[in-house]
Amino acid sequence: MGGAGVSAAARVVEVVLPRRLGTGFRWLIASSWASNLGDGVALAAGPLLIASLTDDALPVALAALAAWLPPLLFGLTAGVLSDRLDRRRIVLTVDLVRAGLLLALAAVVATGRASVPLVLGALFLLATAEVFADNTASTLLPVLVARDDLALANARVQTGFVTVNQLAGPPLGAVLFTLGTASPFATQAALCALAGAFVARLRLPARAADRPPTTAWHDVREGIRWTAHHPAVRVLVLTIFVFNVTFGAAWSVLVLYSTQRLGLGAVGYGLITTTGAVGGVLGTLAHGAITRRVSLGALMRVGLVVETLTHLALALARSPWVALPVFFVFGVHAFVWGTTSITVRQRVVPHDLQGRVGAVNTAGSFGGLAIGSAVGGVLAQHHGVTAPFWFAAAGSAVLVALVWRPLRHVAHD
Repeated sequence: MGGAGVSAAARVVEVVLPRRLGTGFRWLIASSWASNLGDGVALAAGPLLIASLTDDALPVALAALAAWLPPLLFGLTAGVLSDRLDRRRIVLTVDLVRAGLLLALAAVVATGRASVPLVLGALFLLATAEVFADNTASTLLPVLVARDDLALANARVQTGFVTVNQLAGPPLGAVLFTLGTASPFATQAALCALAGAFVARLRLPARAADRPPTTAWHDVREGIRWTAHHPAVRVLVLTIFVFNVTFGAAWSVLVLYSTQRLGLGAVGYGLITTTGAVGGVLGTLAHGAITRRVSLGALMRVGLVVETLTHLALALARSPWVALPVFFVFGVHAFVWGTTSITVRQRVVPHDLQGRVGAVNTAGSFGGLAIGSAVGGVLAQHHGVTAPFWFAAAGSAVLVALVWRPLRHVAHD
């Protein structure tokens, strides 16, 4: 019986993490899942901690700002460092630094000395460290996995992200917070240390000889210039930037949309997130089967149409029974699109530029979200909560028309 159980477990592992992807990939994905579980715990625990310290809405909003501002400020720097230095060592060091910061935060919270400025500062530092860890970790996959297996490998990474970061992590963080306000941060510290231990097991191929010394600004310009001159990657970065403007406009008022338009409470708003995450799990699990039958360029075209129709459907919807299936389909699309985009970039970008080109993509992504959030807030304030969704639908439709032909570059690559 015991042998049968071990054999069944081995078969499951082989299906989820095929042996052909390599032992190094298994260590990398174990690190990714551990880190993402910790980040998911923080998604709930961070705002809950701020809300426990103040009733003022501004600090709560600043907690969100502390999460998305670091990629804009430090993304390009992270890209330069990941292309210059030992990538495994960067991820390992940052994971250990994050663990130390989290232990310090847990100690401050446990002793009752936490204050709003201190917690906001800690969240900002943790998000900054995450920028360097995530950017560098994304450059390891193309080194460890064969080109033809990148789509499958990225799908497995995204599956872990959805399940542990978005489904399991936040509820766990909320439960831990109720048991003791310091416990979620201590738990995240342990998970960061575990992620670092897994990364330490990696054995990477030797990198090329050191490049001639250059300035950081030269390296940044090299990454931007390469992106601008490569048709497929240029189209992807511009598409993600503009689509995140429309997405950011609509999703910036999602909590108001769910309560005012759909009549959902706090639990219902959480149900929207969960529904999208469940769709994401389905999308990432099916990604390998889809990409065997559909070209990446065609898949991305379909995704843009789905996103446009999502905004239109939500602008028209008045019932949660109509909106929730739309969020489910959007969840499938979002993670299929994300996995496809990462795969295309990893396939065509030279190894010594992976960090910088990835950073350019990150800057465009978060820049679009920041602009879209501001647009969505203004539109909702002056024209109602559905105005951002109408804006998103119209803007997305225009963009689909503009990039439909250029996406042939993606299909070619």
